[in-house]
Amino acid sequence: MPEYPAELVVETWTGAPPEASVRVPGSKSLTNRALIVAALAHGPSRLTGALDSDDTRVMVDALKALGIAVEHDRDAALITIEGCNGRFPVDKADLFVGNSGTTLRFLTAALAVGKGSYRIDGVPRMRQRPVSDLLQALNGLGSNAKSELETGCPPVVMEADGLDGGWAFVRGDVSSQFLSGLLMALPYSREETVVEVEGTLVSQPYITMTLDVMRAFGVDPSNRKNRRFVVHPALYQGREYRIEPDASAASYFFALAAITGGSITVEGLDEATVQGDLDFVDVLEHMGCTVRREAGKTTVVGGPLRAVDVDMNAISDTVMTLAVVALFADGITRIRNVGHIRHKETDRINALAVELRKLGAVVDEHPDGLVIHPPSPSAWKPASIATYDDHRMAMSFALAGLKIPGVTILDPGCVAKTYPGFWDDLAAVR
Repeated sequence: MPEYPAELVVETWTGAPPEASVRVPGSKSLTNRALIVAALAHGPSRLTGALDSDDTRVMVDALKALGIAVEHDRDAALITIEGCNGRFPVDKADLFVGNSGTTLRFLTAALAVGKGSYRIDGVPRMRQRPVSDLLQALNGLGSNAKSELETGCPPVVMEADGLDGGWAFVRGDVSSQFLSGLLMALPYSREETVVEVEGTLVSQPYITMTLDVMRAFGVDPSNRKNRRFVVHPALYQGREYRIEPDASAASYFFALAAITGGSITVEGLDEATVQGDLDFVDVLEHMGCTVRREAGKTTVVGGPLRAVDVDMNAISDTVMTLAVVALFADGITRIRNVGHIRHKETDRINALAVELRKLGAVVDEHPDGLVIHPPSPSAWKPASIATYDDHRMAMSFALAGLKIPGVTILDPGCVAKTYPGFWDDLAAVR
């Protein structure tokens, strides 16, 4: 991993608007899903274009601790993995997952289909991230898993002896990762399982992504309007699987074009993607940008920006990117229906409100979102931006510093969670 300073002063953009092409690293969401499915599969798999980041490293390390043969060639962005056919070789392990929500929830479900005694823990913030709804669903299918501290959060302790199948109920309004983890594990239950989603399912494109990965490895659950899923007993089959560039990471470069009036092309992402976060460019289009959608690439060209009122539930990982773009739009921007992002690496709604105000914006914080009144250029304020150990805070607010002089990002190294090379790629675009 690169070495990072304790703080980083962002240089304001000078000169002509940029015209550049970038290729962002592989999708974290796809990499960690493919790792779990490949680990459970029969036979070997090769994951090409795989991301190397803190989140994927803790997943790889956990799988190795469980006896899975995993080799990660970071220079080649290639992971080779030998599947365990649904039963992890190691039957007793204490696993550390950092602050990776996908690793926590996907591993918890996957371990339940095997046999053994397991404990999963992470950094202090992880001990505040909910997992009780997943544990309840697993226990209803025959597992024995609990929150060790009885908080509904990690550490998770489990006595695994497989899942019976039957009926499962999982809450949908806190995190789609509960459902994703459950779906990926259920082919290894003893009987067919019907999963009912309780409440409104947030971040629905991530469920589409989960099902796409499952199908690629040979298992095809039925899906009735994202409300009911039926999973039959089956075996994943090892294969070669290509990881797409990360659409959430691409949002920062699309936003850079919007803010500077430049033209940025992200290679390897087009409308065929399984990642919902590419829809972020639709929002930028509504704000006044031009979007060119071509085979194998997507380009955003900045223009005069106007405010939007937008429901971002389906693309909530780009909320912080849009909030920073809103600083430079004409009018008041409202971001709605994203209350679940309070349970991410930090309370992202509150963190955004606090840091945007430092830059001169007036921000109304609501339970499910934000209303952002942008400052005029004469009211811009220099500020040191706290990042809350949240990679998306650092990358989003770096964009604000391209226009607002005196923006300093504290703890810029937190980008290593999903995008270790972000600062180098940002500098290359300059």
